[in-house]
Amino acid sequence: MKKRYILLIVFVILMSVFIYISTFKIIEIKVSGCSKVNEQVIIDAVREQSFADNTIVLYFQNKIKPIGDIPFVAKIDIDFVSKNEISVTVYEKSVAGCVEYMDGYVYFDKDGIVLESSQEIIEGVPCIRGLNFTEWEMGKKLPIDNESKFKSILSITQLIDKYGLDIDGIKFTAENEIILYHDGITIELGKGDNLAIQMMNLGSILENLEGMEGILYMKDFDSNDSTASFSKKK
Repeated sequence: MKKRYILLIVFVILMSVFIYISTFKIIEIKVSGCSKVNEQVIIDAVREQSFADNTIVLYFQNKIKPIGDIPFVAKIDIDFVSKNEISVTVYEKSVAGCVEYMDGYVYFDKDGIVLESSQEIIEGVPCIRGLNFTEWEMGKKLPIDNESKFKSILSITQLIDKYGLDIDGIKFTAENEIILYHDGITIELGKGDNLAIQMMNLGSILENLEGMEGILYMKDFDSNDSTASFSKKK
């Protein structure tokens, strides 16, 4: 009799705990750290992979087996805010640029390692045109045969990031000259012999051309004392 009484008490306690835990429903998800990834994508992924929409279960679940397989996301951290609210911190992959491939885009990091592929182009990521390759592999370097061109790509994307430049696109001409695009301005850099000095000065030059459209000639820009010429669109 005493044993049954103890079992009943244990059962009541467990049921009470279960009922209490079941009230920890995910109602609000606050997301931070997104610049390239849409916050709703993160919210949907979290809800899809959470068990019973429970904040406590989700918190420990993510500790044991972190939520993954979200495009352009390296990892996410989940913090318990309250019984009905969690905070999600997103750590995005460091995307340096993308190249056109068939009907989509292949994204790579500052070392030229392929990160993701997508049908969508991400705002703020420079898109490189004028490259040809037939295949690529996730986690491997971009398969560009021309090593000189490959080094130029990495130099350009690294310098764009270093100086915080707003570049929409990058193009290699048939003559292997480099053209950048910024809003309505086409920037001609030549063959890239003076990339470091050109990119270091490009930001201040573009500030003075704010709101204009035309062609910025920087082929002969090879020192801090150099001047660039601008042909305004008529």
